[in-house]
Amino acid sequence: MEMLPRLGEKFGVNIEVIAKSRQEYQAAAHAGLGLPRAPAIMIDSEVIVEGRDIDEQELEDILRRRLAEK
Repeated sequence: MEMLPRLGEKFGVNIEVIAKSRQEYQAAAHAGLGLPRAPAIMIDSEVIVEGRDIDEQELEDILRRRLAEK
């Protein structure tokens, strides 16, 4: 989780971290929101990774590609 703010600074993008307890993520109310399974990373409305951890280098590569598209 610490990598996200650092990557936000490195790439000059805003990062919003929403952290909840495992019990909250597993609750039926969360499932009804249509959000991705935790842990998850979204860029805009696209789910980049869902239900697993992601390597920092893999996330950096994704951010570079996304920023190059803009």
